[in-house]
Amino acid sequence: MASLFEEETTFFADLILPVPIPSLFTYRVPREMSGMIKVGARVIVQFGQKRVTTAVVAHIHSNPPSKYQAKYILELLDDEPIVTKRQLELFNWVSEYYLCNIGDVLNIALPAGLKITSQSRIQINPEFAHDDLLTDQERIVVDEIKKHQTLSYEEVERLLQRSNITAIIKSLVGKRAVILFEEVKERYKPKVVRKIRLNAAYTSNDALSKLAGSLDKTPKQQEILLKYLSYIPVYNNPDLNQKGLDKSIFSQDDNVSDASLNTLIKKGIFEQFEIFISRFDDIPASNAVITLTETQKIASQQIHELFTEKEVVLLHGITGSGKTEVYIELIKQVLESGLQVLFLLPEIALTTQIVVRLRKVFGDTMGIYHSKFSDNERVEVWKGILDGKFQFVVGVRSAVFLPFDNLGLIIVDEEHETSYKQHDPAPRYNARDVAVIMSYMHKGKTLLGSATPSLESYYHAQTGRYGFVEMKQRFGNAALPTFELIDTKKEKKSKKMKNEFSSVLIDHLKLNLQNKEQTILFQNRRGYSPYLQCEICNWIPECANCDVSLTYHMKAGEVRCHYCGHKEEVPRTCPQCGSTQVKTMGYGTEKIEDEIHSMFPEARVQRMDLDTTRAKNAYQQIISEFEEGGIDILVGTQMVSKGLDFDNVSIVGIFDADRMIHFPEFRASERAFQMLTQVSGRAGRRAEKPGKVLIQTSNPGQKLLEKIINNDYEGMYADEIEEREKFHYPPFTRLIKVTVKHVDEATSSKAAKILADKLTANLGASRVLGPQPPLVERVRNQFLFDILIKLEREKINFKAAKSFIQEKVIDILTDKTLKSIQVVIDVDCL
Repeated sequence: MASLFEEETTFFADLILPVPIPSLFTYRVPREMSGMIKVGARVIVQFGQKRVTTAVVAHIHSNPPSKYQAKYILELLDDEPIVTKRQLELFNWVSEYYLCNIGDVLNIALPAGLKITSQSRIQINPEFAHDDLLTDQERIVVDEIKKHQTLSYEEVERLLQRSNITAIIKSLVGKRAVILFEEVKERYKPKVVRKIRLNAAYTSNDALSKLAGSLDKTPKQQEILLKYLSYIPVYNNPDLNQKGLDKSIFSQDDNVSDASLNTLIKKGIFEQFEIFISRFDDIPASNAVITLTETQKIASQQIHELFTEKEVVLLHGITGSGKTEVYIELIKQVLESGLQVLFLLPEIALTTQIVVRLRKVFGDTMGIYHSKFSDNERVEVWKGILDGKFQFVVGVRSAVFLPFDNLGLIIVDEEHETSYKQHDPAPRYNARDVAVIMSYMHKGKTLLGSATPSLESYYHAQTGRYGFVEMKQRFGNAALPTFELIDTKKEKKSKKMKNEFSSVLIDHLKLNLQNKEQTILFQNRRGYSPYLQCEICNWIPECANCDVSLTYHMKAGEVRCHYCGHKEEVPRTCPQCGSTQVKTMGYGTEKIEDEIHSMFPEARVQRMDLDTTRAKNAYQQIISEFEEGGIDILVGTQMVSKGLDFDNVSIVGIFDADRMIHFPEFRASERAFQMLTQVSGRAGRRAEKPGKVLIQTSNPGQKLLEKIINNDYEGMYADEIEEREKFHYPPFTRLIKVTVKHVDEATSSKAAKILADKLTANLGASRVLGPQPPLVERVRNQFLFDILIKLEREKINFKAAKSFIQEKVIDILTDKTLKSIQVVIDVDCL
């Protein structure tokens, strides 16, 4: 029997903090929490001198840290884990694979609404009794605190009408007049609806009659009662009263007095109460039936068969082949078996149409998760998965970090899309690749879908690592669009070009408007024009922080940097020579939109790019308007190429195809094929309305254009894979890009050279390329140098190589002669 005087075991918890630190931190568990705290729960801890932050419990044990005194956990936020053990396993994998801190992973995985914010506040020290020691401004602060009990820093700034109050606060603390403390707030707020209902004492017919009579002398109050009864007929069904009526119904009525309503509440005639509601209940749902075509049935059956032997299957279906219907059939089957499903889309632009289609089938059992949702909406999806409300979630790349515990299937639609790759901040993960690992951890399956698969995925399918299914027929027997290449050199020679528009494109636009059919115009560059230039001295406005020209945005009347966001007013004259001849050069979506208005003033034109879709519902509004026929011509960047399905689009016009094809990057041909094929696929989606694609190019004889016209993915793949093997690029190698940054160019160059030499000494000169400056050498006032590391898939231990790279990066970061150097590691860079 244990001694009565035996000491209780002291518990410690290793915590993941959402900060860029390389290890877990150990904190002491207070006795009162020892039987309650669980792995995966959130806690509040002090980190550093003043900062209070949210952390997640990774391990619980009884071993105190050897290098520092463990602080106590301040507060336990969750009775049950909010992060699952499988999630913690995934966070560790992402941290190790992408060479980042696990705190970086938690920071991006956990919705902001589940993190705690801390704000310093000031209160009076109860022992202070020396007002005579205070200055006039200090006395103002102290008197105000006495009125309100506490004040925040911001409130003191407003009170004194000055931005820097540090000296005053420091003086008050020094005089022991005030105490600083951290007020902790949880960001998530459930959606609350205020309602009112009739006091139960008045729900009988007799009581109602007496009440109405007693209000004869107060007609405004009587009117409120009658209005309530018109919505809630208590006299017919008293049980309806329990649900009550939204208070907003009265506040929105100009004829209703708020004061009269509040009087009725004070008298106890009405009761006011609140209910928490989901933010997603207002999305309409119906039970639509999906009927597969024979081609779709065959594809679905093949996927099922391949899943018996393969973890991953690639579905290569041409644009308009009906991949979504196949996805829906698979999702239904997995959900019926009691498992969860995650459907990944590369961008928010895709969610608008597809969510509506999926809602019709799955109703409110489906959650939606993307960055245009508020913090609170994302928290509701997170908690909805934990509570079992959402078995099926549609989301963008961050959805891979949601708390699933029983995933049966992950679908990655448009798996080739670069939007699945996060570039900043860390972790620089690819959601497609993380989805494959995540599915494996859950013993589930992954379906990758695309009309133009990435070369890596197609290679894995061709070599047997992935299963492979093809759909080569368009849904509803719709034909693929026909193509016409327009030689802009010839058009310019014969003076048929009107600004950026060829005569052929103009003629087709006229005809389409006459036929009341819709057109999509694609230019993968936003703004009015890429830059301005003085015609006298060739001066070009450049960003003060980055080595790029500023893009002209006509409607905003400014030039902007698309790297750092720097803005300037449009110069009226050239600052270099004083000339007024500063002209626009090149063109973006805004200029195309403007020129269409000039040529076709009767046309209804809309633009869809980053500038017009910043608001939460902007995508949905534009797409809905286009779908309903309210827009004749839609001008857009790559957003218009993403899986959108419109019945009435018969023409797609493509500008500046040559720039995409000849971009100086090893994936340029693959990406140009993908983008041009995808945007072309928006035309002629119905059998009765054939589509046509017009590509403006200065070189119609280019080999890649021929393959796009013939929808020859296999031919493009054969050419590219041969080049990749010859020059040691993916899928035959893995690429890691290491970028060194510093405000001083010489320091950045020196550090990059030292790091490259260290890497070359072990990995060899053939595997380490650089350092060299990227296309944009300076971004946000930092000079960049890139080192590209190529590691063969079969010949080198990838994990060991990454550990070596990380070790050498740490050497550079801890070198005292290279102060303030930043190093970014991008594994599987795109």
